[in-house]
Amino acid sequence: MTAARSGPAFSLHDIPFSTHGSWFGISPVLAEKTRAEDVHLVSHQNGMHAILRFTPLEATTGGRAGTLVEATAGMLSWTGEQGHIALAYASPDTVRLRGEGLGLRITAAADTLTPFTGTYFYRDPVDGAYLFTSYETGRRYRITVLSGSVAEVSGGQALGTSARGVTVTSDLGGVWEAAIEELDSARLPYASSETFDAVVARAEHAFAAFVDAVAPWRSSATPAADLAAYVLWSATVRPAGLVTRPAVLMSKHWMDKVWSWDHCFNALALAPGAPGLAWDQFSLPFDHQDETGALPDSVTHSEVLYNFVKPPIHGWTLGHLRRRLPEPLSRTELAEIYRRLGRWTEFWLTARRAPGAALPHYQHGNDSGWDNATTFDPERVIVTADLAAFLVLQLRELARLADELDLPDEARHWTRTAEATQAAMLDELWTGERFVARGVDTAQTWSTSSLLDLMPMALGEHLPEDIGKTLAARIETHLTSYGLATELPTSPHYLSDGYWRGPIWAPATVLIEDGLRRAGHHHLADEISARFRALCETHGFAENFDALTGTGLRDRAYTWTAAAYLLLAEAHTLRHTTPAPAAHTGG
Repeated sequence: MTAARSGPAFSLHDIPFSTHGSWFGISPVLAEKTRAEDVHLVSHQNGMHAILRFTPLEATTGGRAGTLVEATAGMLSWTGEQGHIALAYASPDTVRLRGEGLGLRITAAADTLTPFTGTYFYRDPVDGAYLFTSYETGRRYRITVLSGSVAEVSGGQALGTSARGVTVTSDLGGVWEAAIEELDSARLPYASSETFDAVVARAEHAFAAFVDAVAPWRSSATPAADLAAYVLWSATVRPAGLVTRPAVLMSKHWMDKVWSWDHCFNALALAPGAPGLAWDQFSLPFDHQDETGALPDSVTHSEVLYNFVKPPIHGWTLGHLRRRLPEPLSRTELAEIYRRLGRWTEFWLTARRAPGAALPHYQHGNDSGWDNATTFDPERVIVTADLAAFLVLQLRELARLADELDLPDEARHWTRTAEATQAAMLDELWTGERFVARGVDTAQTWSTSSLLDLMPMALGEHLPEDIGKTLAARIETHLTSYGLATELPTSPHYLSDGYWRGPIWAPATVLIEDGLRRAGHHHLADEISARFRALCETHGFAENFDALTGTGLRDRAYTWTAAAYLLLAEAHTLRHTTPAPAAHTGG
């Protein structure tokens, strides 16, 4: 039995095996800090839920087989002394399996079935398939044996606690095949004339086309580009539930949501090569904008949360996004996003400005995206310079949109508001040496060793030159061998795995690198880019990284980290690519 293997190889302990559009992945990671010995089918409908366990078996003894598990973009494989098993996606909701020399036991991940939890298992008398029906996802998982035989069935129609599952095998030297589908209630019996090798080849071709589109500039100098593209491609789900568009989840581990600033970086990375998908990423949170103009904190299959928001980086994003899209937005699209972005901005100017205040405030660190940054230690309801800076950039983008839409009065309004907001930021929060935060209730001010205090660097060319130089010098003190620490490593509050109290994060890196470059601090921007790219090339695409060792932390398959790598690698490549001289056309 042979099957092609191409594309980036990766560890399932870091990145789940999945495909573009699917709501489930194949992984031993079952929850945060929970890894199983066996690989599982893990669904993200109604949350993250392990549904099925896959256990390779020795053909001779029927006991558990020791296997090496390997994955590339198109195929997952178990290889043991007696044989091997392979799995590939035939479609977003169907995987095909093929085994030779090894059997496979497929069991429910949960042993206990109650009236409201667990997995019920039975043989369907209509077509002879075996079905698991899950309370947790509200979906069914159908196993159809295509060749070979069923060696054992246990727990059929069982209630309470029981092992539930089926073992697929073949005669010695034979090959067995099966299909597993995630479906709603019912479907015609599974049938396919496509060979397993053809399924693998088609999956590999689909990924190859995606990576060629989103990273055509890649080379041996950008060795992580293919894997970064796979992280984005495989974390994409088709519209379902409350997800109104094709969506790139932050991960197909436990961070299986779209948060309302993470999506911006994914949109930017996808824009040149997958513009429709990029626009969907940017637009998705706006589909759930509430009556005040607020964006939700997060969106996922069965849940939209509004208890917090995320920072207004959407004006900054839209400006870059429009420059990266291969075709300009239509006037209808411009008018729609202008309306949505305007409502999001007015939310900050009304619902988040205290009476008589010139500047908006956060209600909690979660609103900033920097959940537990030390800036929020003294108080949580605070005015900060990063928020003001992002809002200024958003107001300026609204002014540009209004100009294009022939709305001169509105353009002047947004421009005046941008100028007033920036003036207030400098007047109220700049001490001459640094930016401070201010408590809304107490009016007390303070400064910290958090990189958050330096995020106004995102204003770039709009900052007074002396302030830009001061911020750049302070930013440089946060630069470790691996990138920008979110808390100074010399700070007494620094924590190596302290979330926003030390580790390196992708969004801060991209925003600061861009602001430094627009302000003319190219050398420092180059250094930040180079160190972050090297970090990803060595340690992958984790949610965040230990600033002193580079070790990947928390969720290890994070799409905005992969997107940040692609953005920085593309920009670096294009800056250092010399255009070929024009061909001589003289007579």
